Amino acid sequence: MYVNQQGAFAKAVDRIEETLIALLLGLMTLITFANVVARYVFNSNILWALEATVFLFAWLVLLGVGYGVKHSLHIGIDVMVKMFSPGTQKKITLAATAACIAFALLMLKGSWDYWYPFVTTRAFLETNDVPMPGFLQFLADLLNEGERYEKIPRFIPYFVLPLSMSLMTWRFFQAGWRVFTDQQNLVIASHEAEELLEEVRADATHDSATHDSGNGDAKP
Repeated sequence: MYVNQQGAFAKAVDRIEETLIALLLGLMTLITFANVVARYVFNSNILWALEATVFLFAWLVLLGVGYGVKHSLHIGIDVMVKMFSPGTQKKITLAATAACIAFALLMLKGSWDYWYPFVTTRAFLETNDVPMPGFLQFLADLLNEGERYEKIPRFIPYFVLPLSMSLMTWRFFQAGWRVFTDQQNLVIASHEAEELLEEVRADATHDSATHDSGNGDAKP
């Protein structure tokens, strides 16, 4: 189990991440609700609602992956690992973390190779429905030879790919270091629920024994 002792900077980063994730979820809910109202109340439709919701959901999930690694929130199976001694558990966890880092690096390379052409040779490609905000039109001068975008260029929503994979890779390195320095046991979710259940059972057993002892001492 990992006890997260954060400094001021780490807490600020945490707040930014949590606020961004909450904002993405809130925007998804708001856009979906507005589209339902438009459809069933005003017999209309927000054309860009579905595509925007898909992009927001992608950002939510992909950014959440790195956040989950950072706080050891991902679910895993540790039945076999728990069968070994603490030293062996540490070695197995470090090996698993190394495999995760290798996978994250491959994903980072693939995501960069996929996204980068949309900034260079494919910067003219736009999304299907989401309109381009006016304050972002300066990107047209930088990347689209001055031709204004009607829809958001694809490199904007696709940017979450290299961003999220970079964060996930860095978080696996951090998790591996915490395991190596004995600040953390596993890189998966700890079993707080099971521990709480065991405490409840222990309390119930203790109360039952106390009750039985009291009844035995009582005189008929």
